[in-house]
Amino acid sequence: MNAPAPTRPLETVDPALDLVAEIQRLRRERKAVILAHYYQDPELQDLADFVGDSLQLSQAAARTDAEVIAFCGVHFMAETAKILNPGKQVVIPDLDAGCSLSDRCPADAFAAWLQDYPDHVVVSYINCSAGVKALSDIICTSSNAERVVRSIPADRKIVFAPDRHLGRWVTRQTGREMVLWPGFCIVHEQFTARRVALLKAAHPDAPIIVHPECDESVSQMADFVGSTAALLTFVAKSPARSFIVGTEAGILHQMHKLRPEAELLPIPVDSGCNCSLCPYMKLNNLEKLYLALRDLRPELELDEALRLKALVPVQRMLELG
Repeated sequence: MNAPAPTRPLETVDPALDLVAEIQRLRRERKAVILAHYYQDPELQDLADFVGDSLQLSQAAARTDAEVIAFCGVHFMAETAKILNPGKQVVIPDLDAGCSLSDRCPADAFAAWLQDYPDHVVVSYINCSAGVKALSDIICTSSNAERVVRSIPADRKIVFAPDRHLGRWVTRQTGREMVLWPGFCIVHEQFTARRVALLKAAHPDAPIIVHPECDESVSQMADFVGSTAALLTFVAKSPARSFIVGTEAGILHQMHKLRPEAELLPIPVDSGCNCSLCPYMKLNNLEKLYLALRDLRPELELDEALRLKALVPVQRMLELG
């Protein structure tokens, strides 16, 4: 799993610069808020004003009174912040920080596909582009996908995009049959039942906790399936002293904070490395955050007509919580 190649030259930052102090200074001067996803590098999480999963970050973006939003995450997350905050500047440390799941569902291809399902309610996972959001009836996250689907009348047919694994998990939870766009996350797709079984055999007392973006064969083995925020809550409240964790390894930083005495066992991916890191999330770093706050770029901008179309399903999601 190779990191995406940068499409623009990176400015060299003076190595003697105290980046943390400079970021703190620029945050005050710019009247900026720093939002970071749980999958970001620990040093970015520790600097952020708010760390969360996609739902929590959407809620934080919706209520901020900051003039600048510095979004340490991936492109679709910054887009969501802009959808909710048209009057604010939204910057992202690296504009190339995309998402394999979102990239597998281009808006034009999705629009063509939807023509075969004209009478379906379109539910789209927040891990999609603004263009796909604009084609949707309601957005969901892994935190509230089950609640969103249950809110749809039983006599309505549903299309769910772009993550097929999350869609199948929601189907098992709700009993609602849905037409699934065949997308997946390149990290969660690589967790396998065989790897989980090997870890469980070595650590029989450790509960298996996984994200619903994992394959059905993995999630069915789990003791708990939930969003990144839900996985953190499980670790915080569980009496267990070790955990087998199936999601992007950035979450381990917050888990260590909550349970420093616990043993955290990340499920290794099936690609020859003993890691579970998203190459897109890891494009952001302290140097790029400093430059983004200093120069107020790369700035995330959206066509206003597209933003307004995408806003409707996002607001519907936020109203459900």
